[in-house]
Amino acid sequence: MAVLCSLAACSDVLAEKPNLIYILTDDQGYGDVSALNPEGKIRTPNIDRLAAQGMTFTDAHSSSSVCTPTRYQLLTGRYNWRTHLKSGVLEGYDGPLIAEDRLTWASLLQEHGYQTAMIGKWHLGMELPITQTRHEEFKRGDRIIKRTHYEVDWSKPIGRTPTSNGFDTFWGHGSSLDFPPYLYIENDRYTSQSVTKKNATHFGIKKGFRPGWIADNFNPWTTLDEFRDRGADYVRTWDGKKPFALYVALTSPHTPIIPSEAWKGKSGLGDYGDFVMQTDAVVGAILEAIDARGIADNTIVVFAADNGCSPAAGVEALASKGHKVSHIYRGTKADIFEGGHRVPHIVLWPGKIKPGSTTDRLTVLGDIVATMADVIGVELPTDAAEDSRSFYPALLGESDPKKEHAAIINHSVAGIFAVRTREWKLAFCPGSGGWSDPKDDQAREAGLPPYQLYDMANDPGETTNLYEQRPEIVDQLTRLATDIVKKGRSTPGESQPNDTPNGWDQLNWMK
Repeated sequence: MAVLCSLAACSDVLAEKPNLIYILTDDQGYGDVSALNPEGKIRTPNIDRLAAQGMTFTDAHSSSSVCTPTRYQLLTGRYNWRTHLKSGVLEGYDGPLIAEDRLTWASLLQEHGYQTAMIGKWHLGMELPITQTRHEEFKRGDRIIKRTHYEVDWSKPIGRTPTSNGFDTFWGHGSSLDFPPYLYIENDRYTSQSVTKKNATHFGIKKGFRPGWIADNFNPWTTLDEFRDRGADYVRTWDGKKPFALYVALTSPHTPIIPSEAWKGKSGLGDYGDFVMQTDAVVGAILEAIDARGIADNTIVVFAADNGCSPAAGVEALASKGHKVSHIYRGTKADIFEGGHRVPHIVLWPGKIKPGSTTDRLTVLGDIVATMADVIGVELPTDAAEDSRSFYPALLGESDPKKEHAAIINHSVAGIFAVRTREWKLAFCPGSGGWSDPKDDQAREAGLPPYQLYDMANDPGETTNLYEQRPEIVDQLTRLATDIVKKGRSTPGESQPNDTPNGWDQLNWMK
């Protein structure tokens, strides 16, 4: 256990740079925070405390409506579709998405005197010590099923873990809690080599858990508690020699939706409501650790979700009980509709932020990169964080148009783009672009317009498509989106190459 610093020593460190704790939940809807959705039925007192004492961003977005792409943009400040990942997510055996030399907010802070740590879900790919790969194909009814089986040397080090991208230490899981292999990793090693293949039945999980290799010390029912305890312990045992940056990426309330016995029945809404409440308690445990150390005044806490609530939560059943997971917004996880990517985003920084304040600044999660550069007073290289703009002025109650987005790009699970300004949103598809109805094929069959234009100031619920009525706005937003894609950046600076073409690059959008 680390030795705690003296009060004098801690004061010297804390006077220089603030600590950062970034808490990211998994598949939590905008309406699943009671401070954002007072009509909702799930209570989140600890997240509400952040809102009461800090600043709530009411127009904040994950760059994508699914996991991996958002996590890439969050850490790098760069849109995922500039890489080879144009749709979907990585699976548990996939290689790294973040280039080893690409700046992240962790490496930025590490280079400027911070100790950095990550606890939780990575889901950005690693170089696993795979010894054999076997492909299988079989027929199930009218469907052709393809599967790949992997053999891994669990005793060998793992290449390109979070410690390759700016984190001094890492303890967590390589992917989502529904993607094998299920092993805890410490830095670049598996914490157990006793591994067998198991399925959901073994753990009494009804759905949302893919079978595969799992270590003897890995229990999906207790993973959330593991991350809670390790996150809080990191704060409690911090040695005070350097400011710290801690990234806590939770696996909840993503599938499998498995609240612990202590939380069963707490919400009155079923397992999903209980799991959200258990997730809120993790936030509370970390806040308690901050208070116990007496470092609240010099610690920035950011709380956000990686995308909207998954349909697996039982969205319609929850709505029938009066709880709308996306609040007033349309759609859910995977969609280009707002419910897919408009997410909770709350920042606490006592003494800097006016308690209970809100901002409607158009924000993406990757803005944390430019924000932390602003906070510590350094300039970002021109080939880094190409889509990140600092919200530091907003935290201080100020406005700096030079640091605000003229437009952001959102991305659905199918790789569909939408471009958003403060007033308008243009989605380049006829339907949800994801899992909600109408899906794009359904929308085409119904003869709906090829794109969707919404007046977000007056129609945040995306009920009236103005595509045919406002062709000049469609043309303007199309040009704006094309420029963002082709320049390789949405911020001022030299044009940068996208890693691979986007398809968009070759299309003649310009009239």
